[in-house]
This record gives sequence, C-alpha cells and structure tokens, in this order.
Amino acid sequence: MSMASIFAESQHLPHIPKVVQELIESFRDDNIDADKISDKVALDQALTAKVLRLANSAHYGVSRTIANPHDAIMLLGFNTLRTMVLASGVSGAFKPPQGFDQKAFWRDAFTIAALSRFLASYTPDCDKDTAFTCGMLHSIGQLLIRIVMPAETASIDEAEKLGGTRHTLESGQLGFSSAEVGAELAKRWKFPQEMQQAIEQQYNPGLEKPYTQLAGILYLARFLKQAREAQQSDDEIRDTFPRQVAQAIALDSEAALADLAALDSLSSGLDGLLE
Repeated sequence: MSMASIFAESQHLPHIPKVVQELIESFRDDNIDADKISDKVALDQALTAKVLRLANSAHYGVSRTIANPHDAIMLLGFNTLRTMVLASGVSGAFKPPQGFDQKAFWRDAFTIAALSRFLASYTPDCDKDTAFTCGMLHSIGQLLIRIVMPAETASIDEAEKLGGTRHTLESGQLGFSSAEVGAELAKRWKFPQEMQQAIEQQYNPGLEKPYTQLAGILYLARFLKQAREAQQSDDEIRDTFPRQVAQAIALDSEAALADLAALDSLSSGLDGLLE
C-alpha cells in the first residue's frame, strides 16, 4: 500500500469538528475574534464539557469555577483555550484498532508537547504554543498507519521490540515513514506549513538531513522523554544531550540543561482528556 492509498481510504481518515478547523486557521490570523470562536465552541456540547473539565482542573489553579468557554478565555487566555479544544478535537478524531492503548499513546504525545514547550522557552523567536501543538501532533502519522495498516504495523512493532528504529523500519517496510504521513494529515487539516515541516522532519537531525527549528525541538523533546524513561541521571542527560542540534536551532542548551529539575513537575495539563 502506498502513502497515497492511505489517504484514499476515506472511511479511516479522522475527521475533526468544524470549530477545531477554525482554531487551526487561527494560527495564521493575528486578528482572530476570540469571542466568536468561544461562541462556536459552546455550540459543541461534548467539546465544551471536555474543555470545562480541563479548565477547572487543579493544573490551572483558577480561583473560581469556569462555567463556559468565555470564562476560559478571560481567566486562562485564548491560546490556552485553543490548546484545550485542539487536543480534545484531535484526540477524539481517531478510532483506534482493537487492543490498542490509545490513552498511553496520547499521554506520550502530551508529554512530548510539554517538553517541546519547555525547550521553546530557551529558543529565540520560537512560539511556545506552536511548539506545544507540534509536539501534540508529532506521532499522529503513526496512529493513522496503525489504523489503516494493522498487519504491517504489527510486523513493525515486532521488529522494533528486537531493537529496530521505528522510522527506519517504516521506511524500509512501507516505503514511507509515519512522519511523512503525519505531515500529510496536518496539511489536510490545514495546519500551518511550519507545523507540517516540523512533523515531517522530526527525525532529520539524526539522519543528517536539513530540518527546521521546530523539527529540531521535536527531536530534542523525544531525546529528553527517552532519557527520562531510561531513568538517566541529570548528569547523564547533560553528557549525551545533542548539543549540535541545539546549536543549529539557537537553543540555549546550557540554560535548558541547568533547569532539568523542572522536568519532574512538567505537565501538559491535558491528561484529564484521557479520563
């Protein structure tokens, strides 16, 4: 099956609510009407319920109950509301195959999102909300391949358990990678080109291919996640941190690595969507 045939399987393609599509387009519009958007969010009862549950969680620490999307914008800001709605709409758009732990998948995606925002704060001219969204979407191609090509995915899963690198296995067995599929899906959902490029190029630093600033951040975010999962000490992380990648995207690696303790309390604030 070619990559084009994946997107020809329209019955498998995830569909997102119209208001989520409008919020995607808001990344390109500095004059977005936040009140108009919140009105539209309020019309989707399921979406609103998820957003309000998140907004009233301990993570955001608001002093009073947030009762509607307008309150969320006033107390948390438009960017936070946008993140909540995007996360809810995107994570709810996929129908996972039987036996697949979708909660674990999205928990990992939200972790990369939080790490991407952390790294963006040490990177000049890098928007933290854009980096967060890229992190949240970084593995959507893998999920789509899993849904459309379950047999091929099972084979790749087994090879990965034996020590293979997933994106290399995908390219070898399928002729394309999940990063390419994810970038194409982001394009069809009309995410900005810089986000599409970040998803597609997220493995490029390790392959010694050209990559954008956001792609470099995704690469480093995945490094930090894997290091923490391997229970590496802060000193081990500092010793193995891909400083060349950090230098290429102008990330202040010394400042970021001096703040590794912050990773222990890092949270996307989105895990409530998985309950």
